[in-house]
Amino acid sequence: MGHIRPQETVDSALRMSDNGVSDKTNAEIHGVAIKTIRRWRRLYQRRGLPRGTGFRPTPCPRCDGAELDEAAYALLLGWYLGDGSIAKARRGVFTLQIINDARYERLNQEIAETVKRVKPTASPCLRGGHGAIRVEARWKHWPCLFPQHGPGRKHLRKIELVDWQREIVAKYPEQLLRGLFHSDGCRFVNWASKPDGKRYYYVRYMFSNESEDIRNILTETLDLLGIKWRQPRLNAIAVSRKEAVAVLDTFVGPKS
Repeated sequence: MGHIRPQETVDSALRMSDNGVSDKTNAEIHGVAIKTIRRWRRLYQRRGLPRGTGFRPTPCPRCDGAELDEAAYALLLGWYLGDGSIAKARRGVFTLQIINDARYERLNQEIAETVKRVKPTASPCLRGGHGAIRVEARWKHWPCLFPQHGPGRKHLRKIELVDWQREIVAKYPEQLLRGLFHSDGCRFVNWASKPDGKRYYYVRYMFSNESEDIRNILTETLDLLGIKWRQPRLNAIAVSRKEAVAVLDTFVGPKS
């Protein structure tokens, strides 16, 4: 059975259809007409024609023992804890959504690439564009990888890492911190006055989150790396010592 589109595109579209993605969204993601998606489903799914070697359910690292890129997972975990959510879609599928400022094109691309490293068969889509970008990917097993998922806003419920997540964070603390600071944090130049009235300037990292549990995850990871921090207000964590900022600059750095 020949197609104008590559077989990989057909397989990807059929896989997303099986995972509950609507025909309209599926068509937008793959750059084809809605009627093309429907034709592929009719020919392949209803008639039972072979789909090609590319179509397989994506195995779960937790349920099926599939390999997990742990460094990418630690980074995605930071983004999820900061600005991520998981919503239930149709047919038992879940949508992972990470929201980020539309100005930071490189970071938005990094999020999409990180999602693909965690779920290699994912086809992340970037939506929005007016101020904020939503990076979305669907999978039945997102709640398996993010057991912190639950009803309600994160700061109104308990958020804590389970043992296997702590083991990954212990191996890749820099990645978790990168995700956290780039989601709910910032790097900026601050100033203070000397006794003689002159100003001096210094770089500072600030992380703001209403969840005490998430702030604790951040500070515990900073402690793991020996990075000094302080709490200037109830919902914020600051890193401003010169040597501590220098360490964060090696794996976090300015947003771009």
